[in-house]
Amino acid sequence: HKGLFMDKLVVTGGCGFIGSNFIRMILEKEPTVEVINFDLLTYAGNLANLKDLEKNPRLKFFKGDIANKLDVDNALKDGVSSIVHFAAESHVDRSILDSGPFIRSNIVGTQVLLDSARTHNIKRFVHVSTDEVYGSLGDTGFFTEETPLAPNSPYSASKASSDLIVRSYVHTFGFPAMTTRCSNNYGPYQFPEKLIPLFISNLQRNEQVPVYGDGLNVRDWIHVNDHCSGIHAVWRKGRVGEVYNLGGKSERTNLELTHALLNNLQKPHSLIRYVKDRPGHDKRYAIDCSKAEKELGWVPTVVFEEGLKQTVEWYLANADWINSIRTGDYLSYYQKQYGHR
Repeated sequence: HKGLFMDKLVVTGGCGFIGSNFIRMILEKEPTVEVINFDLLTYAGNLANLKDLEKNPRLKFFKGDIANKLDVDNALKDGVSSIVHFAAESHVDRSILDSGPFIRSNIVGTQVLLDSARTHNIKRFVHVSTDEVYGSLGDTGFFTEETPLAPNSPYSASKASSDLIVRSYVHTFGFPAMTTRCSNNYGPYQFPEKLIPLFISNLQRNEQVPVYGDGLNVRDWIHVNDHCSGIHAVWRKGRVGEVYNLGGKSERTNLELTHALLNNLQKPHSLIRYVKDRPGHDKRYAIDCSKAEKELGWVPTVVFEEGLKQTVEWYLANADWINSIRTGDYLSYYQKQYGHR
């Protein structure tokens, strides 16, 4: 069946939350695309996220490290035409405790990937970034693609650095890369250290949920499916060298979001526990995504209240998935599937 496939696409970090949802979307929307899922399976990479697609002949798994040139060259050597680059350390709290892994994965990993992509003559490269590179907004205004970068956490600084490296390769080498910057994602398969799945799993067991500071920090929320369709549009239609902001137009304070989760799960508000604010906690993020809408014909379609309700239902229906992460069993899933290769 090899001759049928027009595109061979490498997705880095395809076992993560957004990457696994993106792979699902590509296999559904793009019948002539073969996907190579390139993932190191660090703590946030979970092969079980794609368990139901294991037998799909258009999906291959390659265990490797984006910061290891040999691994990357091996993944790209067989006629790969495109890369969508998700692989990253992404948890702000972890970056405050130790920024080392963030520098290695997000900066060095991106540089190694770009060099190998140039060698292998990759035709399209989408670098998936974050609105956190812009820093913090006041009470009004929105991030545009022209907003100066002003990252405030080690995580966002490492992502801003990778964005600039991608930009430099476009300008220095004519490399065919585009960058996306999205707001906070939510939806199925999100690792339960992040706010929404953490709160859902805590509330299910009638445990308290920790809200930073006064809970008035504002985030713009986008459903992972909307984000993935935006990345898909950038991959297919985006202009080389451009940045595209992808937002959900759903600003909520952390407290409003917490109340919505409590109400969805019919839990008392007494389960809120206010904790000391995160160091350097950005006050507000909000995205102007009109460029992507005008140029790519992309719009976010999931209404936040409906998306949140569906997300809660997914986590309630997939308790085994969360429990395997809580117990650490998910880490052995690779060994069961692939042995010690």
